[in-house]
Amino acid sequence: MTDAFDGFDHASHMRSAFECARAAAARGDEPFGSVLVRDDAVVVAESNRVNTESDLRRHPELHLAHRACRAYDPDERAEMVMYTSTEPCPMCAGGMRTAGFGRVVYSVSGDEVAAFTGRGTTVRSAAILDGVTGAVGPVLPDEGLAIHRAFDW
Repeated sequence: MTDAFDGFDHASHMRSAFECARAAAARGDEPFGSVLVRDDAVVVAESNRVNTESDLRRHPELHLAHRACRAYDPDERAEMVMYTSTEPCPMCAGGMRTAGFGRVVYSVSGDEVAAFTGRGTTVRSAAILDGVTGAVGPVLPDEGLAIHRAFDW
C-alpha cells in the first residue's frame, strides 16, 4: 500500500531542515530546524529561536504548527509533511497533533539528542502523535548527528 507522501523528495526536504538547524546554531540558538511541505514543495521553514527571541515556545516545530493553523484549514494541513532535523519534543509533538499534519519525518531521535545534551530521554513523539499523525524516522541520521556533533552542547 502506498500513500500520498511516498513520492516526496525526503532527502532534499530533510536537508532543508538541516539548513534551518545550522542557521539556528550560527545565531546562538540550539541546532533545530524544520520545514513544512505540501505537494512535495516547501511552503514554510523555521529554525529554533528560543535563545535569540527569549521565548521557550520558539521551537521550530511548534512555531510551524502555529503558523499552519493560522494559514491552512484542517484538510490542507492533513496534506502536509513536517520534516524536522530532530525528533520533536513532547511540547512540539502536542502542537503538531493539534495541527493534524499528514506526517512528521525526523532525522535524529530524541534519545540521541539526550545523549548530546545530557537532559535525559523524553516521551517519544510517536506516542503523542499516534492516531493523528504518523511519525517516521530516522532519515539521514548521520547528517543530522553531524550537526549536533558540531554544536557546543
